[in-house]
Formats: sequence, structure tokens, C-alpha cells
Amino acid sequence: MNTEIIIAAAAVSALILFSGLTLRMLLKRRRGRADLFEDMEGREFEYFCAELLEQRGFVDVEVTRGSGDYGIDILAEKEGVTYAIQCKCYTSPVGVHAVQEACAGREYYDRMVGAVMTNQYFTAPAVEAARKLKILLWDGGYVEEMMEEGA
Repeated sequence: MNTEIIIAAAAVSALILFSGLTLRMLLKRRRGRADLFEDMEGREFEYFCAELLEQRGFVDVEVTRGSGDYGIDILAEKEGVTYAIQCKCYTSPVGVHAVQEACAGREYYDRMVGAVMTNQYFTAPAVEAARKLKILLWDGGYVEEMMEEGA
């Protein structure tokens, strides 16, 4: 009889713990992307993005050294296409400067594709510059989709 009570108590405890974790995850998702990244520093976001890219099939993913990186935070390759990626963990939309850095860095590192990856969205001028300079824009919605694909 005591064994049954102990097993039942353990099962109830596990259920409460699981419910609490699930509720916390749901609340975090409901609060949105901004809250998910609110405590991340720029360098931490770069490593987060690098790991996310690896999970999505990118290879030879390398986070650059930080200073003197010519505006590029991650170098990677996927299906024979080489990428130079600028990461921006911001609290407001990303502007033209990030697009210009990605363009310059793509040329400096002799990569096929330049991209800007962010937890936010892009200003209209940034979108226009990216279109003209042929830079990919991976906004917070796209990053969230990448995260959900891996979940």
C-alpha cells in the first residue's frame, strides 16, 4: 500500500512539473519574439543564429571574431552556396546600415550571398536597399519559423 501511495505521489509531482514547464513555454511564446531575445547580448545572438543555421542544414558555420569582421558575424554554406551573414539583436527595426554592412562583407569574404538576420523587422529603406543590393533579409518572423521547424 505504501508503495502505491509513493508511486501515485511521484506521478502527480511529475504531472505538476510538466504542466508548469509547458505553461511557461506557452506564456513565453504568447509574449512574442521580443521577450524571447530580450536578455540576449549581441554576441550571444550571433551564436544562437549560428546554431539555428546548423540545425537548418548549413555547414561550415563559423562565427567571426567580432571586431574587424567587416560587418559579417557568420560565414556559412548550404548546398554549395556560400553566405556572409550580419546578425542584429535589436529592440527596434533594423535600418539600412546593416544591409550596407552585409553587402560590403559579402564582397570582402568573397561569398555568393549576403544576408541580415534579426529578431526584429526591417525599415522600408532597409528593404529597398536590400532589394537593390541583392541582400537577403531574415526578419524575426523568419527566425521564429526556423525555430519552429526545429521544434
